[in-house]
Amino acid sequence: MLDINKIFQKIPEISQHFRQEVNASYVRLEKAKKILQKIYDKEAELIQKYEKWRDCLLFSAAVPIEPLNTRISLTLPPYRHTVFATDGSQISPSHHEIAYCYLINVGRVMLHYGQNLHPLLDSLPEVYYRPEDIYLANQWGIKTEEWIGYCRSVLEAEILADMSCRWVNPPGAHQEPNLAMVDGSLIYWFLNGLPKEARDHILSSILTAWEQLHKSRIPIVGYLSASRSVESINFLRLHTCPFKTPNCLTNCGDSEEKNLPCQVMKPLRDINLWGQFLEPGQRGPFWRSSQRILELYKEAQQIYFCYVNLGSEIARVEVPAWVVKDKPLLEQALGILLGQVSKGYGYPIALSESHNQAVIRGGDRMRFFALLEQQMIRAGLQNVGTSYKELRKRGSIA
Repeated sequence: MLDINKIFQKIPEISQHFRQEVNASYVRLEKAKKILQKIYDKEAELIQKYEKWRDCLLFSAAVPIEPLNTRISLTLPPYRHTVFATDGSQISPSHHEIAYCYLINVGRVMLHYGQNLHPLLDSLPEVYYRPEDIYLANQWGIKTEEWIGYCRSVLEAEILADMSCRWVNPPGAHQEPNLAMVDGSLIYWFLNGLPKEARDHILSSILTAWEQLHKSRIPIVGYLSASRSVESINFLRLHTCPFKTPNCLTNCGDSEEKNLPCQVMKPLRDINLWGQFLEPGQRGPFWRSSQRILELYKEAQQIYFCYVNLGSEIARVEVPAWVVKDKPLLEQALGILLGQVSKGYGYPIALSESHNQAVIRGGDRMRFFALLEQQMIRAGLQNVGTSYKELRKRGSIA
């Protein structure tokens, strides 16, 4: 139990710290705005410099594919359209529970607008209890709890593709404009540190699901709220480099990241900068991400992103290359996204509803294990029950 009275005396110090951070952030923001305005005419030169020296840089920068001063107002969504979304949650395994198993619950949502059709709002649970499911990741030195998160990403992508493609296929059956949405990034950068076999096991399944969406021409969008990315800020660092050539390995190889001379804007985020230039309903330029994990994606699946002022926030919006190259499809996707944020009062309603369908509350967890206990007793298993540690943690004698 948190004692508020004891923490009260620490609040003034915390407030003073954040006030100082806000002032420092304002200074960095002004520097970034001036740098951005200076390089409008040097964009092509900086792109060439990045392509030439990218292997010698100590940071990853995105590359703009449109002029940096791009400001485009999004169109309103079409009257008739459909939105698909999935999200997931899980029950992690515990040796103190009745059985060592885990559950992944994927909420799925299909919302129809202007079509007089009922929506789909439900969830699909999957229970994993076989040794090959639970201990598969051990051969790669990956913890089970970590592996569950990766498997959840796969299930979310596969269920999203299956739901979407079943609705729009066969071709001609349902050809209303549509959009598939994901809560979070389409760049699975966290897979970078995994062994190759484990990484391929996860990523290949996700990319296969995306390919199904591609064949059915269902645009997929990754929506990032409160993004911490600095990929476009890092592109500006090429201009602030004091050396003739931006060879970090030679010029700054012995320096720590925080002490590099090009770090005049850290820890400024992309959303802080683009929020200064975009009006509500506008997007900035599209960028091609250069995250290393994207080397494993196909050409049509390379990830591009832009920042959009949705009124409630500056969001990072990611799409694969095949969507970016299809301008009508891209305009359709961004328009539907804008409508989703409006209908959700500041956050895409399809994503919030898929989260609500997926979330597992404390009572759901207890009912799951209670059901499992009943079935194990009926099967004739002896000494079924939770550990004393778990029982005591669930209640207090105070």
